[in-house]
Order: sequence, then structure tokens, then C-alpha cells
Amino acid sequence: MRDVAKLAGVSHQTVSRVLNNHPNVREETRARVLAAMQSLNYRRNLAARTLVTRQSDTLGIIGFETTLFGPASMLYGIESAARDAGYMVSIASVRDLDRRQVLEAVDRLTQHSVDGVIAIAPKQSVTHALAQAPPSLQCVAVGGAGESDAAPTVSIDNALGARLATQHLLDLGHVTVHHAAGPPDWPESFERIEGWRRTLYAAGAVVPPVEHGWWDAESGYAQGQALARDPAVTAVFCSNDRIALGVLRALHEAGKRVPYDVSVVGFDDMPDSGFFVPPLTTVHQDFGELGRRSLGLLLEHMTHSPAAESQPPDHVLVAPQLVVRASSGPAPAR
Repeated sequence: MRDVAKLAGVSHQTVSRVLNNHPNVREETRARVLAAMQSLNYRRNLAARTLVTRQSDTLGIIGFETTLFGPASMLYGIESAARDAGYMVSIASVRDLDRRQVLEAVDRLTQHSVDGVIAIAPKQSVTHALAQAPPSLQCVAVGGAGESDAAPTVSIDNALGARLATQHLLDLGHVTVHHAAGPPDWPESFERIEGWRRTLYAAGAVVPPVEHGWWDAESGYAQGQALARDPAVTAVFCSNDRIALGVLRALHEAGKRVPYDVSVVGFDDMPDSGFFVPPLTTVHQDFGELGRRSLGLLLEHMTHSPAAESQPPDHVLVAPQLVVRASSGPAPAR
């Protein structure tokens, strides 16, 4: 810093003010300091700055090793939002979503002096682990875990998305809607089942048995084969787009035309879903908004005063939207 000050012909305090974007610096002086920094290839000592300010301007993100579209998109959305807000990110991945591995990830991030942590939490085990993080470290859970007293949470309103999909099919004249669900131990799968079931109850429609599976097309294909054997099936709501892809293939192989014989609706709005055959009607999740809201909630909890009259929220829901394409249509005549 003293070398920069000497080259620019200013004091090192002026260099410090430029580095911290202080308003009381003339533009001519600021330009001269920035030019000197570039000429000397100056980089500020972040470790020393962290010791002084007790802030690293770095946020930790806990993810898990997966190729699933939802969690991977959440990770990208959170990282993008953090960078847009001027934060660096440190990512800790876990192989399994158990308490021990999540706490180990928290410990690794703490050693890097992160200011706060956002954890992708598709299971309650992640949120419960965050409750055991050091009290000085603010954590937020984002994803499918829903509301929790263990940590502030941000999630897609899965029940609303399921209601939108199910009501859309009922409005097209289908007597009822079958459901190809995700795994029963994932909260977002459970919430989508509940939204589907309550919509059918409210409409006075029969609630068919749930077809459970995993989050991939192979599982959807097996679920679709079972659904294709039932002549009463005219509409299927799938818990994600990859399940819907498998259901579409199974229906095609069974000679069922989509949407003329059976309508299909997914959940996620993957980038490729508009190129399925036929293009998939689905529920859109805004993962960019999810990232921005989770970052905003974390920063609110990091900066709020316990003595303040208003406290930041503990639970934030992001509303999804229905995207209507060619895979859903009027119920077939009987």
C-alpha cells in the first residue's frame, strides 16, 4: 500500500480510502491511485483485512454430490447471487445428507472464516445439523426441507406448484389425476403429494394410489408402465420433469397418445423440457430467485440486532408458475 501511495503521490490513508470506496476522495485522485495499483499489480491482503474487520466477504455453501437438476440449479443460483452481491464463495460438498457429514462441512467452512453459510437442504437431516453449528455462525437452509425451527429456510412452494398442475388437469375435464411421485422420504416429494391430494379432495375427485419412485427417467418409465396398464388413467402429474420423461416413453410404447389419450404434467421446467415429445407442460421453479432470496435472508440474519423491534423472517416461500405446453389437453371422450 505504501508503494502504491508513493507512486500515486498520495498518503497510504488515501489509498485505503480508495480501496474501501470512501466518498471523500476526488475522482482525479481516485483514478491516479487505481492506475498505480494496476501498474504495480497490487492486490490487497485479504487475510490481513479479515483480521482487522472480522469479515472475510466470503460465504460458505454446502451442497451434495448429485446430478439432480433441482439441487444443482440451486447451487448455481446461490453462487451467482452471492457473486453479484460482492461475496466470494467457498463450496463444501458432502456425499451423503447425514448429520455427521454436514457438520464436518460446516467445520471446514468455519476454518476458512466464512461470514455465513447457505446449505442446500433437500432432507430434514441437513437442517437439523445446522442447528448444531457454532452460535456465532449464521446459517440458512434452502431447498425442499420446508419450514423448520432448526434454521431459517427458503424453499419453493411445492404444495402450490402441485395444486397448479393438478387444477390445470382438472380444468381440462379430467375426472381425476394420477401422480408419479418422487421418493417418500424427501420433503419436497411429500409436499407435492400433499398439494396434489388436497386439490383432488377440494374438487371432490377420487384420489388414486401414489406411484413412488426416484427422481430419474428410469424410475418414471417404470411408473409409467404401471399407469399405462390402467385404462382409467387420463392425466398424470409427475413430481419432476425427469420422471415425466420416463412416463412419456412408457405411454408411447403402450400406444397411448399424449395428450389425446393421457395428459402429462411435470415439475421443474428443465431447460430441455420444451423439447420433449410432445413439449412438456410443467411447473417452473425460479432457481435464480431462490438463490437471491436465500442470500437476502442470510444477510438479514447476519446484520440484524436482537434488540431491533422487527426481526427478519425465519421462513421464505418462493412461488412457482405453471408453464402450459403441448403435453396436456382435454380429457378424452368416454
